[in-house]
Amino acid sequence: MGENQTIVTEFILLALCLGPRIQVLLFGLFSLFYVLTLLRNGVILGLTSLDCRLHTPMSFFLSHLAIADMAYTCSTVPQMLLNLLSSAKPISFAGCITQTFLFVSFTHTKCLLLGVMSYDRCVAICHPLQYSVIVSWRVGISLVGTSWACGSLLALVHAGLVLRLPFCGPHEINHFCEILSVLKLACADTGLNQLVLFVACMFFLVRPLCLLLGSYTHILATILRIQSAEGYRKALSTCSSHLFVVRLFFGSAIVMSMAPKSRHPEEQQKSLSLFHSFFNPMLNLLIYSLRNAEVKGALRRVLFKESHFLLE
Repeated sequence: MGENQTIVTEFILLALCLGPRIQVLLFGLFSLFYVLTLLRNGVILGLTSLDCRLHTPMSFFLSHLAIADMAYTCSTVPQMLLNLLSSAKPISFAGCITQTFLFVSFTHTKCLLLGVMSYDRCVAICHPLQYSVIVSWRVGISLVGTSWACGSLLALVHAGLVLRLPFCGPHEINHFCEILSVLKLACADTGLNQLVLFVACMFFLVRPLCLLLGSYTHILATILRIQSAEGYRKALSTCSSHLFVVRLFFGSAIVMSMAPKSRHPEEQQKSLSLFHSFFNPMLNLLIYSLRNAEVKGALRRVLFKESHFLLE
């Protein structure tokens, strides 16, 4: 192994094995999704900053989810779009490790933020009179800061463990540099990396998922006791849409991170990566924002002011 080991200067990013016309079509379609994702997240950030009625803990959490989604999308999608226009694209070793760090950091931060948002909704629906005391601004800032710090520290640990590995042989990676794809190219024992990855998945995927399911189970139990038909309908509609996001995001993340590799061929892994990178960020904010009456009200007020200004 020592004789075959080489100093890695770059990796080769592979695209989908499709015809050129289909790849161009997908490039246009995914570019549209990419722009829409950035626009929607940008609108959420703008509304939460400008409208004083949205200066609430829930909107604060939503704005940080928007930031995490934008950062995650910008760290992975542009490279994937370029790959659709070319059969293979090189990326430097430093660039690949940086992309791995960003991917891990933003993914786990999003997991924690979704857990925080489920807790916020649980308190708001189940204990509305104590909401301002339990979820104060101090608590909200602490939860968000902890989410970002934990995601970044975990990514730093993963990046440090990857840097100690030697790489030899083919340096081909699907789409972008995520942690599992990079570990496959190491020509040394990755047992420690796999152990840390498994423990991280248990704490940053499984535990937030359990918190989400526990929170929404409590919410549903409270909903069943609501006497008002309108309140029952609104609460149930919100919970069902949020659980849809949870199933999409955590389901694809757990399959990508923890499922046995023999059950998921390379092309299926590529499809999961595309879904996780393009559709999840777009659906997250779409569902969380359009199901939020305060956000919709702020958007209507902004549009009304704009149309009124144009008429004058």
